[in-house]
Amino acid sequence: MSGKGRKVYVIGVGMTKFEKPGRRKGYDYPEFALEAATKALLDANLTYDAVEFAAVGYTVGDSTCGQRALYQLGMTQIPVINCQNACATGSSALTLARQSVESGLYDCALALGFEKMYPGTIREYWTDRIASGGYRTEAIKKTRGWDEKAPRTAQQFGSAGIEYMEKFGAQPIHMGMIAEKNHRHSALNPYSQFQDIHTLDQVMSSRKIFGPLTVLQCCPTSDGAGCAIVCSEEFVLKHNLAPQAVLIAAQAMATDSYQHIETLSSIDMAGAQMTRRAAEQAFKTAGITRDDVGAVELHDCFSANELISYDALGLCEPGKAHELVASGNATYGGKYVINPSGGLISKGHPLGATGLAQCTELTWQLRGWCGKRQVKDLRYAMQHNVGLAAGVCVVTIYTRPAFKNGEEKDTSKWQDPRKRFGYNPAVEARLVTKADIAKVVSKQGALPPSDIFAAGVEARL
Repeated sequence: MSGKGRKVYVIGVGMTKFEKPGRRKGYDYPEFALEAATKALLDANLTYDAVEFAAVGYTVGDSTCGQRALYQLGMTQIPVINCQNACATGSSALTLARQSVESGLYDCALALGFEKMYPGTIREYWTDRIASGGYRTEAIKKTRGWDEKAPRTAQQFGSAGIEYMEKFGAQPIHMGMIAEKNHRHSALNPYSQFQDIHTLDQVMSSRKIFGPLTVLQCCPTSDGAGCAIVCSEEFVLKHNLAPQAVLIAAQAMATDSYQHIETLSSIDMAGAQMTRRAAEQAFKTAGITRDDVGAVELHDCFSANELISYDALGLCEPGKAHELVASGNATYGGKYVINPSGGLISKGHPLGATGLAQCTELTWQLRGWCGKRQVKDLRYAMQHNVGLAAGVCVVTIYTRPAFKNGEEKDTSKWQDPRKRFGYNPAVEARLVTKADIAKVVSKQGALPPSDIFAAGVEARL
């Protein structure tokens, strides 16, 4: 949990457009990673030489892919830790980077997440050993049975939605409202895999996947990457970055508890208990209430998970999640704007990148860069990222900081990153250029030989 060491700030963010697997021809994970990292370094007005530590997340791939991806920026011999934590991998990488700065060990760290996925539903890759989340499947089999033809993850989260309906009176249409909202939000996000608006009738009448879930209520598989640069307060002030810095006010990670294994609750099996614990810790550390939060990037892998997470995050009274969405308090003009990016359902879900894409969106929102999808009068924003086979949940709270001498208001020595880009990256999803990469790579002669890395992005630009 954050809050026991130095303050940590996000000073640079970047992401690729999320795309259908294989759509961007000739791109592998190093290309996606380089694009996101280049954008984050440009945003922070830094070269890779400033980075002292890196945490890299991906869920499917050989070991040390993080090094292979980052070597394109320079072989500077910094520590690189690769992490894999299911769908919360990106937030887990961010947690490691934050901890490295908060502890005082480093002043500037990079968190990178990427994924190059196979088309179709998520599957288990190692069938010759015990599945880490097999106990969830067994619990659902005991309580609700199991449909061998339905996707495993859709059954896990769909069963949670069914239980919420049984206990609290929600209806399938409430999950449909969530999906309609997120598709509507995504139309304003150039990074979204899907940008089509769908009516509630279209959502509800689309192909059934499992239980109340239709295909337009399920996230797609995706290719993509996201990156964030974090640093200490001293680093922010030294590099005149206060006007763009975003404070990580709190961050908490939680895993499964034995109680939900005992109760066999489908809601808790979908991560609600972890979410509740992480949220409670994060709000306590930040010293704020839910009423202070204006924007939420919530892990809506399925509309059912967004529904149960309203409750678990404390955004509504217990058992009233369906009333929150029906009242309009989860969209623009309501109490919260939940998933202004379009969420996983519309933006896409490249597993290792999702947590850092959420961070990127909320950083842009807190800077006020998001144009037509901007959340007004935003003071605090919350990120919620869940990973299952076995479980993990990360909740992060962000805010615009007030520095001791008001440096966040002093723009005399600050260069707006949008001028460096030549456009506003929050509202335009452009590719990086050779010139962009040249600005951020190591200047210490640490680049790898071009003939060895000829398969990298340089050969394709």
